[in-house]
Amino acid sequence: MRSMYFKPLTEEERRINQRIDEFNRAPYFEIFLIVSGVFCAFTALVLVGIF
Repeated sequence: MRSMYFKPLTEEERRINQRIDEFNRAPYFEIFLIVSGVFCAFTALVLVGIF
């Protein structure tokens, strides 16, 4: 295997990494909304099915 050579980041690469870090986040709020919506829909269907 070849040995890895790491060179210091250039200023442009640092700027690009900073922008990626700003936008790259886990969508916890959207996941919570989807799970809540599915739970409420399931609950409504069960309640409608009972009566």
